[in-house]
Amino acid sequence: MTYAITQTCCNDATCVAVCPVNCIHPTPEERAFGSTEMLHIDPRACIDCGACADACPVDAIFPVDSLSAGQREYADINAAYYEGAEPLAAEVGGPNFHAWGEPVFERSLPSDFGPLRVAVVGTGPAGMYAAQDLLLHTAAEVTLIDRLPVAGGLVRYGVAPDHPATKKVGDTFSRFHSHPRVRMHLGIEVGRDVTAEELSAHHDAVIYAVGASTDRRLGVPGEETPGCLSATAFVAWYNAHPEAVAQGVDLCAERVVVVGNGNVALDVARILVADPEALAATDIAAHALDALRASRVREVVVLGRRGPGDAAYTRSELLALKHVPGVELVVDDHDPRTAAAIDAAGAGDRAGVLKGLARVRTDAASPTGGERRIVLRFHSEVREIRGEGDGVNSVRVTDGGGTADLGAGLLLRAIGYRGIPVPGLPFDEASGTVPHEGGRVAGVPGSYVVGWIKRGPSGGIGANRTCAAETVGTLLADAVAGELPAPTGDAKAFRRLARQRNRRVVDARGLAAIDRAERDRGRRDGRPRVKLATVEELVATARSGRLLRLTR
Repeated sequence: MTYAITQTCCNDATCVAVCPVNCIHPTPEERAFGSTEMLHIDPRACIDCGACADACPVDAIFPVDSLSAGQREYADINAAYYEGAEPLAAEVGGPNFHAWGEPVFERSLPSDFGPLRVAVVGTGPAGMYAAQDLLLHTAAEVTLIDRLPVAGGLVRYGVAPDHPATKKVGDTFSRFHSHPRVRMHLGIEVGRDVTAEELSAHHDAVIYAVGASTDRRLGVPGEETPGCLSATAFVAWYNAHPEAVAQGVDLCAERVVVVGNGNVALDVARILVADPEALAATDIAAHALDALRASRVREVVVLGRRGPGDAAYTRSELLALKHVPGVELVVDDHDPRTAAAIDAAGAGDRAGVLKGLARVRTDAASPTGGERRIVLRFHSEVREIRGEGDGVNSVRVTDGGGTADLGAGLLLRAIGYRGIPVPGLPFDEASGTVPHEGGRVAGVPGSYVVGWIKRGPSGGIGANRTCAAETVGTLLADAVAGELPAPTGDAKAFRRLARQRNRRVVDARGLAAIDRAERDRGRRDGRPRVKLATVEELVATARSGRLLRLTR
């Protein structure tokens, strides 16, 4: 029996580090790492030890003989990756067997080097991988800062609720929230409550992991029409982001158009037509669940400017879309190039996944009654969004050299995220990132970046692990070289400053109170948690839980 890596692979390579026979590739040392959609286990070399499955932070690795019907294709995907390659020697003591010795941490500081005080701005995956690296490899004291009064970033507010395994990486990060060398200040925004200069004055270094919090626009007439939303806003809405409007999405139309061909586009399409009762077992926002139960949406048309072979979504997410209960996945064949690309595609290509799917025309009437479907429509570009009264009425798209009008009551643009400037740091408007060298912010000594604000909105959760390793390595090299500015304030002074500027700061005990309250609410409803959906609820719960503990 061998193991296989499945859909939820996060690419953080934890499994690579624990595999004793080097049968998981590509590794971080290989050129292909970061460019493949997922990691793969060589079935010829796997020795069935299960170490990779135990280490995987997102439960993506399973024995092949335990794969469900919807996952069996992943055994073939793993095997196909190694076709034509020389088999690895798997025997214990062989040339590919790891020779474990004393651990060596290449990013560690010299033993006589005093502990650094490092602020990490942002508690999503990028920030927490950086914090984890510092806490495990050095004696650094870490200050975690987030503009929201709760930690988690994109793990909490970006991962779709029907992907609970992916959310489990948050459990790995949360164990550092109460670490003895961590101080947490949630609800503090750089530029509003404290300046970048004040942050630097109280720490040896500052790592900014603020992500890419806004979206790209289509730039077409009618984009301001009510009912034309960003996927960013829609994802925030169904994930109970405190800045999302709880009643802000109208689901009265039978057809929704989603513009974009990435994983986010597939996420929002899937949520729109998924069975609400299945979603009721997740941590989806209560207001979103109510709206989806009353929804009239029966068809989601996903528009891509290019052909099926050029789509940006991963093959694994597309495969999963074929197995959503009660939802038919079909392809629009308005353009002959689409069918030609699918027919010519190999089994390992994205377009090859679409073989065998029904082909339809989306200028026909959308499904009625209980039917639900997702339509992939390629070679289509939005030219105009038309509205009547209070919302979207139709979307005009290019159609193989001509145009077509698709009736729709809601349009979601999912064409990419974009970073926004951080007050006090340089910003590249063209790329939406902070200029840097190996994570070191250009012209601002002691300041560093990691994640999407560093490299742009590319790569999933696991990509931040190697990204953080590079940034932390640069920071520690600067520390050893004596190039970090000396702080003028200490941790207590910063705590006083933060609370003077914002009386509603949430600390680790307050965060624990929020977590307990959400899980308690979830248990009552048979759900993993019911999220608190406003800043006021989050802060009040943090305070009440903290006071309760103090009075016990």
